[in-house]
Amino acid sequence: MIQHPGWDPVALSIGPIQIHWYGISYLVGFWGCWWLGTIRARQPQWNWPRERVGDLLFYLVLGVILGGRVGYTFFYNLETFIHHPLVIFRIWEGGMSFHGGLIGVMVAAAIYARHIRMTFFDITDFIAPLVPFGLFCGRIGNFINQELWGAPSTLPWAMVFPKDPEQLPRHPSMLYEALLEGLVMLALLWFFSRKPKPRMAVSGAFLVLYGLFRTLVETVRLPDQQIDYLLGTGWITMGMVLSAPMWIGGLILMAMAYRRGVRTQAIS
Repeated sequence: MIQHPGWDPVALSIGPIQIHWYGISYLVGFWGCWWLGTIRARQPQWNWPRERVGDLLFYLVLGVILGGRVGYTFFYNLETFIHHPLVIFRIWEGGMSFHGGLIGVMVAAAIYARHIRMTFFDITDFIAPLVPFGLFCGRIGNFINQELWGAPSTLPWAMVFPKDPEQLPRHPSMLYEALLEGLVMLALLWFFSRKPKPRMAVSGAFLVLYGLFRTLVETVRLPDQQIDYLLGTGWITMGMVLSAPMWIGGLILMAMAYRRGVRTQAIS
């Protein structure tokens, strides 16, 4: 059994202004995605000018923040929103959804693709290997905040969280996600995409990997209290339901990609 360090979620206070580690984790994640993007842009199959990565990141940041907040409100906090619509603006209370952020990123990618006259999947194939670094940073933020912990466990690495009223050793599920959705997926996608692949293949691989990894972690991660397990099953979570279309859709995209065999065209 391991004790959570109990870090203060506030990294710095200047009078009434507080800077939270969770916000810093997002900034580090966005910076890391930009840095990896500049490396990826130099690959022969892309040949992107450096400034194009920064422009794309601007669109993606808006997609992540707006989509993540709206997605959390509708997927996990709908009842509260119905009675108190202004809750959607209370970002200081926390609450971001990956699946909502993904939808926001897809909308942003579609707008940017139209802006630079590329296809939607050219853009998503480019950004797919970058996203896991941002996911890793976000899950570390969850760990510092002591949120999204898992079910009770007797494993040697089970952790007791100071904020847990029951003080039980639990699966540190946010660290599982940081490892699988972050580091493992980053390594796999970067390796997979190091050489040109058919259009949609990298996007499909991202959806498959995230959907499967998230579903796996959901088997030990406790659901959000306000919605609990779905359908009275005691095991189906909202995360599982939202992830199922991802890995199914990802398999379809990969099959279509290799059947068509159309490769991304580099731009100058």
